[in-house]
Amino acid sequence: MSDTLNKNSKAVIIGLTDTGEMIPAAAGRISTQSGTAIEILDCSENAEKNQKLISKVTRSGHNSTVEHTVYNIAFQNVSVMVEQFIIEFRLASFTVKSRRYVDFASLGYFTPNFGSVSIANRYRNHMNYLYSEYEDFIKRGIEKEDARFLLPYSLYSNFYCTVNARELLHMLYSMIYGRGCEFPEIRKLGLSLLEQARTKTPGIFLDFESRRPPESETPFFDYKEAAKAPESPPLTQLLSYTANPAPCIARAALIEFTNLSSSTIDSIVDDKSEREKIISKILSTRRPRALESINFTFRLNRVSLSCLTHFARHRLQSIGIPSLLLTDREKYIIPPSIQKDEELLRRYKDAFLKTKQLYDRLKAEGIAPQLLVYLQLSGNALDIVTTMNARELLLFLKLRTCNRAQWEIRAYAVEMLKTLREVAPEVFNSYGPGCFLGKCPEGSLTCGNAAEVSEFFKTF
Repeated sequence: MSDTLNKNSKAVIIGLTDTGEMIPAAAGRISTQSGTAIEILDCSENAEKNQKLISKVTRSGHNSTVEHTVYNIAFQNVSVMVEQFIIEFRLASFTVKSRRYVDFASLGYFTPNFGSVSIANRYRNHMNYLYSEYEDFIKRGIEKEDARFLLPYSLYSNFYCTVNARELLHMLYSMIYGRGCEFPEIRKLGLSLLEQARTKTPGIFLDFESRRPPESETPFFDYKEAAKAPESPPLTQLLSYTANPAPCIARAALIEFTNLSSSTIDSIVDDKSEREKIISKILSTRRPRALESINFTFRLNRVSLSCLTHFARHRLQSIGIPSLLLTDREKYIIPPSIQKDEELLRRYKDAFLKTKQLYDRLKAEGIAPQLLVYLQLSGNALDIVTTMNARELLLFLKLRTCNRAQWEIRAYAVEMLKTLREVAPEVFNSYGPGCFLGKCPEGSLTCGNAAEVSEFFKTF
């Protein structure tokens, strides 16, 4: 196993809206000029004028115009730490090489610049050990989706990202000046993307540096953990939710679709049987927007770094993920398949222990934590917080309570649904996997137990 000296690590803009900056410039003109949309676009072919107009419009704070230009970016052989950072930008689209299905044994890893050959060699020796263990676990019959918890956060990730110019500006400010700038790998990639974007769309990225946001992205808190170690919390904790959730949904739907007076709507909604009929009709539509009127905030405890990506891909949520600098390297999950094998369990625990020991030694030698972020394994765990409305929960629970969902995120989804049915049964008794909602959507990949799964979610 080799890091190949990071020679192939890069982010490349591989695609761009074929009209370049024409549409953002036309968008800047359309609100103040006469003519049709096509006529104004036809008059927006002068690149120099377009650049000046875009810069003027965006300086005044009207950044929505640049959303009409879209970039396709390939991230090649970057660390999974970069992947996790990038996919938290919710207005972008991503497709990532799956660690559940792809064997990563020979795909390589990232080595930061330690400024010391001996430290780099110790780091590489440890990475090669981890990859060797990962490979052997697979040979011993452990599924890739469980062996992957041994993979370090230096592992090479490859993925595509599609993003409009406004979100790309946000992303680059964060990579170069914000919470990503303390990680050399992220900042270097950000500077490279800025150079490429500026060459391709100079008007949008004109004066990028001078328009740097003055506010910090992260507040500073100086609180410490209580002297007494807290008891092990449950997987999921419901922190808060919208009061009277079922009546709230019913009222929202009746206002939108009947426009009746509030007093009439209240008299209807006060009847539980009527509420149930209303909610049932909402759930039967392709556009159940009334579900968005109620929100639920969960703390999710001991989520593995691997599982973070599954949560982060649900973009219509507000998710808070701690910095990877806060990872407790003594906290990690153990897959059931590994718990069953005494030898593999010992080796699994040894991998986490040896990684923590190397981290502690290098930190004591003065290596910056930002360079040691790669010395954590995919099985290390963090606590996160997420807020989802009931419409997003409908999709999340449909996908993640399915038998084909990855087992760790399925455990969180099932526990969340149990809690939701306790506090809002009129709404969430109808939630569950695809087979429970109707027909199994998995086709030939079905688990084959749709009837049993559906019955479980009717009664649990």
